[in-house]
Amino acid sequence: MKREFLTAVGASLWLAVAASASAQSAGSQAAPASSDDKRAAVAESIDLMRKDIRSQKKQLIAQNLTLSDAEATKFWPIYDKYTAELVKINNKRYATLQEYAQNYGTLSDEQALKLVKDWQDVELASVQLREKYIPVVAQAIGGRKAAAFAQLDNRIAMMIDLQLSSRIPIVQH
Repeated sequence: MKREFLTAVGASLWLAVAASASAQSAGSQAAPASSDDKRAAVAESIDLMRKDIRSQKKQLIAQNLTLSDAEATKFWPIYDKYTAELVKINNKRYATLQEYAQNYGTLSDEQALKLVKDWQDVELASVQLREKYIPVVAQAIGGRKAAAFAQLDNRIAMMIDLQLSSRIPIVQH
């Protein structure tokens, strides 16, 4: 039941993000703007979507991780610290994506390999952050609930990564 709920909410999350992005695109087509204005609008749109995703992610975890009041008091501050650190890692992810988008079609071999390395560094940093926080979460709420949190966090991250990667064109070769 929780699994079906997680899938349904994840799908609706991405439908909302796609609708928001479509609305932003439609709105930006109405009036011509400079490329700097367009970049600023895209950056603002991405920032708003990221905040919305973080909010929905927290709601998903809250709905699927049963915590007592005492456990919740311990868990949520840890989760917020984890999320703050994850945002910093994801800032690097989105900077890499922006660099790729700006250079798409004109990438040299060296640039392409650098972007792959940057992306792998971000992935590694995400894994290392999870490794750092699982023992902290386990100490606060127990091993089984920490494992459930790890599964939820990983599933949500995979859904986001799948959605993101499906929208990124393959490097021209």
